[in-house]
Amino acid sequence: MGDRHEIKLAEFLPHCAKQQQPMEMIKSSSLKSKAEVINDLKNKLAVVNDGKEGYLSASEATENPELKSLFKRYSGERIVYAAELNEHIALHGTDAENVSGGIPGGLHRTWLTIKQALSNNEDKAILNAITTGERAAIEQYDACIDNYADHADHLQLLAEQRAGISAALSDIESRIVQQHN
Repeated sequence: MGDRHEIKLAEFLPHCAKQQQPMEMIKSSSLKSKAEVINDLKNKLAVVNDGKEGYLSASEATENPELKSLFKRYSGERIVYAAELNEHIALHGTDAENVSGGIPGGLHRTWLTIKQALSNNEDKAILNAITTGERAAIEQYDACIDNYADHADHLQLLAEQRAGISAALSDIESRIVQQHN
């Protein structure tokens, strides 16, 4: 399924936007209920599943064999991410009913933009739309990671998945730059 993006939590936390605070200012205990934490995980599952579908649709929309292969690989990564999130949701004692996505608010508008780009079958438009989707996904992950006291038991997983999404975004952005040259 491609390279697994290993990340050490101690290396990642300083890169979180809100980690610039003194340690005594960071929450030391969870303020969210179990149901709210499960809901956060289900929202990440929705984001991952929608990314999987987006990449699969992008692979079908492009005629470029290299991009087709790349998009299928990233779709496969999202399948792995979904399985991992399902395991963590199960550890919290519930099933993940939201296996098909269901993007919250702003991400829904992002997904509609990606679908519009796919209908044009233009690689540049597809790549640009994917960057928008990946940036929105990273914001969703950052919200949980920045609030790490609530997500301590799955923080490593979220950080690794965020790193994978970030790597995919960097790859897609570099391909956009290559197309401009």
